[in-house]
Amino acid sequence: MCFLKHHVPGSRASIYIHPLLAVITFFSEKEKCINIILFTLSLSQIHPLTDQLRLVREQARIMAENRTGTSLFSPCKMGKFSLSHRVVLAPMTRCRALNGIPGDALAEYYAQRSTPGGLLITEGALISPTAPGFPHVPGIYSEAQVEAWKKVVDAVHAKGSVIFCQLWHVGRASHQVYQPGGVPPISSTNKPISNRWRTLMPDGTYGIYPAPRALKTSEILELVEHYSQAALNAIRAGFDGVEIHGAHGYLIDQFLKNGINDRVDEYGGSIENRCRFMMQVIQAVVSAVGAERVAFRMSPAIDHLDATDSDPLNLGLSVIERINKLQLQVGSKLTYLHVTQPRYTASGQKESRRTGSEDEEAQMIRTWRRAYQGTFMCSGGYTRELGIQAVTEGDADLISYGRLFISNPDLVLRLKLNAPLNKYIRKTFYTQDPVVGYTDYPFLSKANGVQVPLSRL
Repeated sequence: MCFLKHHVPGSRASIYIHPLLAVITFFSEKEKCINIILFTLSLSQIHPLTDQLRLVREQARIMAENRTGTSLFSPCKMGKFSLSHRVVLAPMTRCRALNGIPGDALAEYYAQRSTPGGLLITEGALISPTAPGFPHVPGIYSEAQVEAWKKVVDAVHAKGSVIFCQLWHVGRASHQVYQPGGVPPISSTNKPISNRWRTLMPDGTYGIYPAPRALKTSEILELVEHYSQAALNAIRAGFDGVEIHGAHGYLIDQFLKNGINDRVDEYGGSIENRCRFMMQVIQAVVSAVGAERVAFRMSPAIDHLDATDSDPLNLGLSVIERINKLQLQVGSKLTYLHVTQPRYTASGQKESRRTGSEDEEAQMIRTWRRAYQGTFMCSGGYTRELGIQAVTEGDADLISYGRLFISNPDLVLRLKLNAPLNKYIRKTFYTQDPVVGYTDYPFLSKANGVQVPLSRL
């Protein structure tokens, strides 16, 4: 098989062109050859080829465009969206939606962090009354919630940003106090989260997680419907798309990880069975709103809330394989795949147990990045320098920042100018104050008395 090599000016990338398709890679010569051969062999099994080859050629074009002269602050083509930079607001629970209804404070908070051509991902929005595990988290399942989100979305769109709603169900990471009728929370298992972790109670104290109730097989498809309806609600509220939260030890992760999932039905045991609920959710949401409006978040390599797996590398590859296959079937990419770095640690918790050395963990991320056929986003403890390095070296297309964005509403500008950063105040992360520790962090222009024009972005 003959390929012609073309170097992309200003980058480490090369395009290898075959008469039928083009594949772009960013790695060693040996890895390039392996990737091309595997990709070509997999395509040879697909009939008919027309739509799939069109999809591959389009992906090669987008990847070449994204890698030419790439930096953290260069434009990025993300599905149908054209972003002006690659700094993303990560989804973060902030507990400011009183009684689950987004208010004026949320609209101001997200508008503050909006930039022309930027991407924001909301805090997890609850898909049903059984979904919460924190106080005052916004929902996306009732008409009142949908109407309230419209003001938030409008405020963000007025600043020129793209905004995705994260769809969230915490599963066993909850407490009876948050559940309708005071019943135990639901999960893939009846095993509770260990006493190593604590749940935030409505009065601000921390308690022990109770034993959950394992879902009956017959109940699972109803949950799938909750995800798809929540996605439809988000689009009605004006969101540009949705991110399905499949990470961090919450409900979907409780099915994926064999350290949690002890089921003996078609949702447990083999990796195919453990991926079943995830894929049913993704397929249902894609069917409801279209693949180009859907993203997925995973964290195979972190143990947040006891979410461990015996083979995180293979779990991640198995998830990616199934998403790639779905993308080929529907003829469209998901908007992005969002992966949390193993170095991620939760607020107020002890450091998560590492899956290997930093080099081994970095290689794991690179392996997933090479395997996924689409836009790849990373999050988890990124500094300015680490974010620039990850994008420049091709390890990620987008970097989402969490805690740095909490205390720096103008984080994009500060990172671009390499300006000093405000320090975040951890004790205000989950309070209900609509201003303190939420919308009162100073902008760069107010902090130093210098007015920085928006065009500097």
